[in-house]
Amino acid sequence: MKSIVVLISGRGANLGALLDADLPVRVAGVIANRPNAPGLSLAGSRGIPAIALDHKDFPDREHFDARLAKEIDALGPDLVLLAGFMRILTPGFVNRYRGRLINIHPSLLPAFPGLDTHAKALAAGVKLHGCSVHFVTPELDHGPIIAQAAVPVYEADDAATLAARVLRQEHRLYPRVVRWFAEDRLQLTAYGRVSLKGAASSESERALLSPGDA
Repeated sequence: MKSIVVLISGRGANLGALLDADLPVRVAGVIANRPNAPGLSLAGSRGIPAIALDHKDFPDREHFDARLAKEIDALGPDLVLLAGFMRILTPGFVNRYRGRLINIHPSLLPAFPGLDTHAKALAAGVKLHGCSVHFVTPELDHGPIIAQAAVPVYEADDAATLAARVLRQEHRLYPRVVRWFAEDRLQLTAYGRVSLKGAASSESERALLSPGDA
């Protein structure tokens, strides 16, 4: 059974979805860069090692990332998941876990990288918005896309209602991708894209969730 470490900064909503999904993985630990992150309590309540590593205690990103890597390596995971981890990671850290560092981002990448994605989507007038799960590369919110979920944007939406609709899809999409990783179905191609081993035979195996699924 493969093991994972989850990095968080806040309430751990996606962490909760992962824990509730009955995945064939062992959660070796949860690490937060904010000591008061509610997700740490969630991890502790499930008997999962919860580590607070306050980024404010370090002089720069390099020192923080070095300590973070040390904590991760002590847990020995096969996969590191960013689940609302609000830190820009240094290239050295990202390259250390290349091919086993995955992020979920609340937009249909490459559209709207960075913060405030829902407000940006509304301002742009897009009709579809969503979320993406991708392998992390040194460039912020880029990297090979594994799977995406699209949701409709309604005229009555504000950033909060749109965010809630996207979050529901995040909770479906992220566990799916982790399951694929656990089953050794994800493959990075020579062209820097992700292929899914085995033909998709059901809705549960699709790499794109459509608005009709929202």
